[in-house]
Amino acid sequence: MDDNPGDVTRRSVLKGAAAAAVLAGTAVAMPNVAVPSAQAVPRSGRARGRDVAVFGGGMSGLATAHELIERGFRVTVYEPAYLGGKARSHDVPGTARGGRRALPGEHGFRFFPGCYQHVPESMERIPLAGGGNVKDRHLINVETAVVAFDESGYAPTTAPASIMGFVEHAPSIVALDNLRNAFTTGLKFVVDIPPTELAYFVTRELVIATSCTERRLGQWENQSWVQFVKAKGKSPAYQAYLAGALTRALVAAKSHTASARTIGQIGLALATSATGLVGQYDAGLVQGGVDRILNAPTNHAWIDPWVAYLRRRGVSFVMDEGVAAFDVSGGRVTGARLQSGGNVDADWYVSAIPLDRLKPLLTPTLVAADPSLAGIRRLQDDWMVGIQYFLSRPSDLPPGHIAAMGTPWALTGLYQAKPWGVDFATTYGDGQTRDCLSIDISDWEKPGILYGKPARQCTKQQIAREVWAQMGRAMNAGGKRILRSEDIVTWSLDPGITWNPTIANATPLMVNTAGSYRHRPTAHTRIPNFFIAGDHVRTNIDLATMEGANESGRRVANAVLAAADSPARPATVHPLWELPLLDPFKAEDRKRYRAGLPHFLDV
Repeated sequence: MDDNPGDVTRRSVLKGAAAAAVLAGTAVAMPNVAVPSAQAVPRSGRARGRDVAVFGGGMSGLATAHELIERGFRVTVYEPAYLGGKARSHDVPGTARGGRRALPGEHGFRFFPGCYQHVPESMERIPLAGGGNVKDRHLINVETAVVAFDESGYAPTTAPASIMGFVEHAPSIVALDNLRNAFTTGLKFVVDIPPTELAYFVTRELVIATSCTERRLGQWENQSWVQFVKAKGKSPAYQAYLAGALTRALVAAKSHTASARTIGQIGLALATSATGLVGQYDAGLVQGGVDRILNAPTNHAWIDPWVAYLRRRGVSFVMDEGVAAFDVSGGRVTGARLQSGGNVDADWYVSAIPLDRLKPLLTPTLVAADPSLAGIRRLQDDWMVGIQYFLSRPSDLPPGHIAAMGTPWALTGLYQAKPWGVDFATTYGDGQTRDCLSIDISDWEKPGILYGKPARQCTKQQIAREVWAQMGRAMNAGGKRILRSEDIVTWSLDPGITWNPTIANATPLMVNTAGSYRHRPTAHTRIPNFFIAGDHVRTNIDLATMEGANESGRRVANAVLAAADSPARPATVHPLWELPLLDPFKAEDRKRYRAGLPHFLDV
């Protein structure tokens, strides 16, 4: 295939005056600001090879392959387990009956907020049989949300996520029991969290919104979120819900360790996309799009069509093969040894390996060639996996995510039958299942309510009972039994959790702890033919997500293009867009930061 820039189709290209910032990779769309993650990749002119070996077939590996195969490179992906990584779905073994599909299991339900740009754009470039693409046919808006609290006096409330969501689901939203729950919860929330504390919390987010990039990296990056919002001394509800549970529900991060810059910045992006005032975000308060999901199991809707498209374009997939070591000589990678004993010889080597599996590959020889890679060893990961309950009764709730605020294991969930638009009984399992409640478990360290043990110390059966009990206590607090144990047909916990001989997780998630940014690698390294992709790489979204993994794959592709002196058009890398009306405040804060002065709202 010729290296033809016109060969790449895309929904959008670099937009407006922010184009230079996008190419540089700045963290947010701000004028005249350079960011450490934005280092330009020098063109070495030393090699023009086209063979790329990508180790890892998760989100970042597939994104890397996608961008490079469309630009004339020969790409081979080596994957030891499953394509799709932590985003994949799977069949629950032994559950298919009578010509139906197996029950759909997954690592955790999908969530595509309105501030995601790279993943939806990639989806739009994946054609489907019968016409259309993954984004247009399978990415759908979720127009309501259920907020529940694990505390007496609060009641679960269904709220619209957009004006269209209110119109479409008005009967459920204005139903007497929902209005009563909203009134009861609202009153208790106001009583438990004084108005002065609510105002203070909003002010702290405004501090992030009006901080210059230098302050975000130099000051807020080095504080935890709970320090930044100054939870100490505030009311218990402020500490539990605003400082803690809200962070857990939105980004599955621990407020006492997570970087204030990361949490504040992603919170700002979510809020900005919801306004509909930034055209680069495909979301708004009127039409929705603030919260999106897939309308089918992830592999069926996205991963399988993606892999099929990449195969047609020429990507080679070598399954059941992982990398055991990278050989380095003369400051370059000279080959890769596979776990099976084979060797890989390529022009360019890409590590798209999860953080926990990359660390053992950081040999003294590799780190000597690029000493900055040593910082990867200091990065941390945590557990967040899903469990699915297959139910004999369909949910009465309108489709929407569930945030079970304050539950010990930080649970969030989603009923899947309605948003998928599928009759579960005729499609999946043995005909008994009519809905699926998919729940993410985000905290594996706190004791539960049944056994008094954290999830890491529980058996598989104890985890299933504990999660149901915690979610039920929150969801049934309004007097109506929304969750009933007798409705459970069966359940499936992420198979990445094993007990041989002790509990282990094959798919941990990197967490953005305070001060960790300086330890994270860039997509290009000082080794001219070695690149790193993954959600641990510095990206604009700056959160361990499928969006960050996709962005990192694009950054790797651009680094390879530069190193190979390719004339192909670079892959689009989007910034986090922020409201232009904030620019004067950021400019003033930049002056104050450089003068050693605090932010004008930092009181």
